[in-house]
Amino acid sequence: MPTESDRIELSEHELREIAGYAADCARRALSIFEQNLPADTRPRDAIYAAPAFAGGGRRTGALRQSAWAAYRAARDAASPAAADAARAASHAAAAAYLHPKASAHQVKHILGAAAHAARAEELASEEGRRATARTTLVWARHHAPTAVTAVLGRLPAAPPGGGRVGEIIRDLDAALRA
Repeated sequence: MPTESDRIELSEHELREIAGYAADCARRALSIFEQNLPADTRPRDAIYAAPAFAGGGRRTGALRQSAWAAYRAARDAASPAAADAARAASHAAAAAYLHPKASAHQVKHILGAAAHAARAEELASEEGRRATARTTLVWARHHAPTAVTAVLGRLPAAPPGGGRVGEIIRDLDAALRA
């Protein structure tokens, strides 16, 4: 098992697949944010910047800024579900900046969009909150490209803490490694 100080191999192809996957995960919860703040395009912009990178675009300052803008949109959201949907979008754009470092923290960068989207859907659900998150996690597990599981296999397991989102990350991490 790698230690925190080790560097891992991380190809550009893997980075692009991870960013595309993160965007797909975040897109599932975008409507939750947009119902809350329909005129605020920051999360949508971040979600659509990630597949542009995944499809061959460059990692630019604009991509990084879209991640930060979506993160700031989470603070403006009027509901916890909308805030998590915006955080999912932020993680989608930020996935392009995953570090080739054997750190458990990097697991959060790979699976953060999926976990925040699941939490947003869980909070927005009127019935069966945990069941809603499980459904989202099953979707996320089945749609994870090979690059996600390959890179996770080079990293330590997801770290403890992080509240409910951290729990979701650990559940998804364990499922993808199984």
